[in-house]
Amino acid sequence: MFSQLRPALTMVGAFSVLLGLGYPLAMTGIAQAVMPAQADGSLIRQGDRVIGAALIGQDFTRQEYLHGRPSATDPAYNAASSTGSNFGPSSAASTEQVKARAAAFGGAPVPSEMATASASGLDPHVSLEGALRQVPRIAAARGIEPGAVEAAIRSAVTGPAFGFVGAPIVNVLRANLALDAERG
Repeated sequence: MFSQLRPALTMVGAFSVLLGLGYPLAMTGIAQAVMPAQADGSLIRQGDRVIGAALIGQDFTRQEYLHGRPSATDPAYNAASSTGSNFGPSSAASTEQVKARAAAFGGAPVPSEMATASASGLDPHVSLEGALRQVPRIAAARGIEPGAVEAAIRSAVTGPAFGFVGAPIVNVLRANLALDAERG
């Protein structure tokens, strides 16, 4: 038995070092060389200050800003507790949340992502339709022409992936930064 224990422990140690240390370091190095901005978290900066990340949603609730998809985390958009709601399709609580979110969004039909929380609770994007439906509210709150709001939103559009997979999406933080830049 002891003759088999030594090679087994040696293999556990070797694979722990190789797969627990070597592989992650190699992948981090490759990511830093190939796509450094993404490897560092896709951070968005204003000057020297980090104001957010392109891939993690933020809680925008003021009327002059584009609102993102509802978050299932508590408090909203808490990256430390990324989670879905875990409500099933027959959950009365989920049905009430969806109804309340749809009513708050106003005007039917409501784009589905504006009434349902994302699986992570941190979704940084909304559909182009969901964003454009918010133009009148944002324009009224900012006192600017709807065309200027639409242009700011369209400046933050991405996709479809590879030119044909999925629908165009709007990065909420980038759109709100464009709206603030419009203010001058």
